[in-house]
Amino acid sequence: MDSVETPVPSGFAALGLDPGIVAATTALGYEEPTEIQRAAIPPLVAGRDVLGQAATGTGKTAAFALPMIHRIGRNAGGKRIIKGLILVPTRELAMQVAEAVHKYGRDLGIAVLPIFGGASYGQQLRALARGVDVVVATPGRAIDHINRQTLDLSHVEFLVLDEADEMLDMGFADELDAILAAVNPDRQTALFSATLAPRIRQITKRHLKDPVHVTIANETSQTGVRPKIREVAYVVLRQHKAASLARVIDMEGPTSAIVFCRTRTEVDELTQTLGSRGYQAEALHGGLSQEQRDRVLRRFRDGTSDVLVATDVAARGLDIEHVSHVVNFDVPTSPDAYVHRIGRTGRAGKSGVAITLAEAREHRMLRNIELHTKRKIPIEAIPTVHDLKARRLERIRTSLEETMDGGDLDRYRTLVEQLASDRDIVDLAAAAVKLYDTREGGADDVDIPVAPPPIVAPVKLFKRGNDVAPRSGPVQMTRIYIGIGRGSRVRPADLVGAIANEARINSRDIGSIDIADAFSLVEVPADDAPRIINALRDTTIRGKKVVVRLDRVRKPS
Repeated sequence: MDSVETPVPSGFAALGLDPGIVAATTALGYEEPTEIQRAAIPPLVAGRDVLGQAATGTGKTAAFALPMIHRIGRNAGGKRIIKGLILVPTRELAMQVAEAVHKYGRDLGIAVLPIFGGASYGQQLRALARGVDVVVATPGRAIDHINRQTLDLSHVEFLVLDEADEMLDMGFADELDAILAAVNPDRQTALFSATLAPRIRQITKRHLKDPVHVTIANETSQTGVRPKIREVAYVVLRQHKAASLARVIDMEGPTSAIVFCRTRTEVDELTQTLGSRGYQAEALHGGLSQEQRDRVLRRFRDGTSDVLVATDVAARGLDIEHVSHVVNFDVPTSPDAYVHRIGRTGRAGKSGVAITLAEAREHRMLRNIELHTKRKIPIEAIPTVHDLKARRLERIRTSLEETMDGGDLDRYRTLVEQLASDRDIVDLAAAAVKLYDTREGGADDVDIPVAPPPIVAPVKLFKRGNDVAPRSGPVQMTRIYIGIGRGSRVRPADLVGAIANEARINSRDIGSIDIADAFSLVEVPADDAPRIINALRDTTIRGKKVVVRLDRVRKPS
């Protein structure tokens, strides 16, 4: 009797997942798990805690969502209780993760609810009262519901902290501690972070039980090299930065681009400049209402706008696959911030371009990034008018070839044949190209002045956790008084965002934050305090002008 070989499971079926979940992934078109999914799903299915170090774009949402659904199991139609909780830093990521959980668990009857600030409490309260299986929440809104006693986490079996480093950078440390204290202590926990700073390790030690440590590098190609991202820097004079950006975008011809700026004022000014040059540019920063923010992101996602100009804080949690170019209008103050920014292009196996505009004085910051990433960033000259015209003619040639290949030219042949009867056919074609070039062109007629070469000096590195920042020694901290507190519903994230955006301070350099009813005290580097105070006096926090000064009360020793 011939033996029958049992087929060996492959793909998602080999990871130990419920057959219904495997069928759902197959129906969605997923064939092979990513590296983070292959490494994280089996221990999570086996009931182990997992500490995952993985960047955005590696497929980590499915790496925790599929095992969570596997553990929760099929809903049999009884009373729903919250068995899964996923904490994320931003509204956008909450919606994206909730949508993914819904798709993966739809056939198993899994009900998921995203809860975040800016949305109606009433709708969230009604959904919670009906019962859900999984909640995807931002820390601030989760705390609000816990304080209202409308979010019962005592039955949670599976807890996920996604982009934990981002939540800490946004000032949610206290909220995370409070939420974790409210969750069923017997739950399974997965923590995912792009970096493993000391604060992440502290959370791991306190809240994870003998976790399996999974480390996945940024997405690599099949040949084993780094993602297909072309990195380039241009050294430019400050007064010519906007013109240089427009020139580079003209040369690159991106399908969609995110331009990162340090302040909301810079975002607004650059958006107007690009708009005056014919680009469909949109601004994204903390000064927008939630409705405005949603509208901007919707237009960028559907291709109505092709350039998104944003601050770091406003862009956190964005997950948009079609970004072809990322531009650093200023050199990021932290190498980790650079890595996180450029990770928004070159997604899902596609190629991408990362461009940095640097002033000569910022050359040392570029060197720090190179040391951190272990990659050389080529420095190129700003394209000249001649370069731009040649590039545009190349695009015209491509467009003409595609049009000829597409056919449907009969109605134009009569006109061309009439003109060609007494005109040279080459002159005729050249005139048509010139007409097209004149209409499509927007090139400046003057070359941009070349910046002087940077002075390369020895770099002294100051290490803080996993960061490398251009500091030469220990940082002396001081406290500043900010005249807004809990009474105005201010949260640490509001203060961190205002300081980081308006004063161009790396959020990782901000120390402890104490929020009282009517005021807040924030630790900042002493050398930067005057600049921070001046910057905050010129802006608003939670829509209010506030008093900002050095703290007059000595901090207890």
